[in-house]
Amino acid sequence: MKNIALLRGINVGGKNKIAMTELKKTLEKKGFLQVSTYINSGNIIYEATKDPDLIIEQQKITSIIEEEFNLKIPVLVISEEELAEDLSKTPPWWGNDQEDKHNALFVIRPATVEEIINEVGETKEEYEKIKAGNRIIFWTAPLKTFNKTRWSKIHSTKAYGQITIRNANTTKKLLELCKK
Repeated sequence: MKNIALLRGINVGGKNKIAMTELKKTLEKKGFLQVSTYINSGNIIYEATKDPDLIIEQQKITSIIEEEFNLKIPVLVISEEELAEDLSKTPPWWGNDQEDKHNALFVIRPATVEEIINEVGETKEEYEKIKAGNRIIFWTAPLKTFNKTRWSKIHSTKAYGQITIRNANTTKKLLELCKK
C-alpha cells in the first residue's frame, strides 16, 4: 500500500519553491521508499510502512522540509485506503461538469472535516455544493458564479491554514498512481 503526502502552498506564485526532484531525493535519503511525485504542487506518493502512524509521518515530512529546505510547510499524509474510501463516496455532481470548478479540500490533521465546515459556515446553495468525506470536503461551484460562493472566501478564515486543495482531476490521478 501507498501513502500520499500533500504539501500545502508550495510552488505557488513563486513562493515556497521546492523542486520535486530534490524533494524526492531528500525523502529517499531519509528512508522513504519508492518515492514519486506528481506535478509541481507538492504531491508525493511513497510506500507505506507496516501500520504507519500517519500523524507521525506527517510530522516527519514537515520536519524534513523545514530542515532541508528551510520552509515551514503544512503537510497532510493520507493513506491510499483513506483516499480510496473518500473517492468511493463522491457525490454524482463532483468532478463531471466542465462549466463547474471541482475541488477536493483535504483537511490537515489534527483538524477535522467537521471543524472546517463549521468554521466556513453554511453553503450558498444557489452557487455551490459541498459533501463531507472522512478527510476530504468535496466542493463544486459554477465557474461563472464562483466568486459568489461562501467557500471561495475560505482564504479569509482560520480554516484556510488547515486545508490543502487539489482539483478533481489531480485527486483522482493520485489514487490511480497509488495503484501502479
